[in-house]
Amino acid sequence: MAEGRRGLGRGLSALLGEEDAPAVAAVEGRPTEGAREIPIELIHRNPGQPRQHFDEAELAELETSIRASGVLQPILVRPSPSKAGEFEIVAGERRWRAAQRAGVGAIPALVRELDDHRAYEIAIVENVQRSDLNAMEEARAYDELMGRMGYTQEKAAAAVGKSRSHVANTLRLLQLPQPVQEHVLNGRLTAGHARAILASDDQEAIAEQVVARGLSVRDTENLVRAKAAGPKKASGPRRAPKDTDTAALEADLEDVLGMSVDIADRGGAGEVRIKYATLEQLDELCRKLTRI
Repeated sequence: MAEGRRGLGRGLSALLGEEDAPAVAAVEGRPTEGAREIPIELIHRNPGQPRQHFDEAELAELETSIRASGVLQPILVRPSPSKAGEFEIVAGERRWRAAQRAGVGAIPALVRELDDHRAYEIAIVENVQRSDLNAMEEARAYDELMGRMGYTQEKAAAAVGKSRSHVANTLRLLQLPQPVQEHVLNGRLTAGHARAILASDDQEAIAEQVVARGLSVRDTENLVRAKAAGPKKASGPRRAPKDTDTAALEADLEDVLGMSVDIADRGGAGEVRIKYATLEQLDELCRKLTRI
């Protein structure tokens, strides 16, 4: 990937007014132009914007702020590909929406000449770096970015400033059935819930139980394990419940590995089971275990 691509995160901050303007030229490789006021009716959302859901409470809070102080940070736009004299949002749609609701007539904006691929890449970085995407939108955005740009997971991770394992684990959410994806998309399930559900053979049924009962991520993991174990047999030794230290160690390992971990301790001896869902996860596990 070119040096400019690797510097995209820093350059984006500059474009959005968070750093000195010279940083933009270094990243974009072109002269910079200061923000200007553009009539709000000449600005349109990008239909390919990776973020589709906007929190109503956050919009209302931003609207109140804009009514009191105006739009303090310019949005990033490009000339509209289909409407002469008008503009398409690259980054800052939430500010634009709130400004419309506040009745603002014009909004400060930075105009940049960007092709479709570059505009989409910046839109993803802006959203991901500001934690504005939910896990499902993030997974779809990475998938779209890799498809449009021909990126590998490593290149996609470098572009958005995330680790390869984070991108790989997020992309796994696309393996979920559509109804489960919708739960994540609409905030009824978190990324942690979704990763736990991935280990189940009956993902839709598990998801419905989790949503209906309001289960935590840990409860969801336990439910998935219980379903996988099947009905308890009447005979045979009963497995003792895990002590607090063992359960905490499992949770720590799962956070580090991004995979389901089960520790079976029998008086100081036992085994550790790590469950992976894809070959990429296995590859990442091997990298971690063999790292010197």
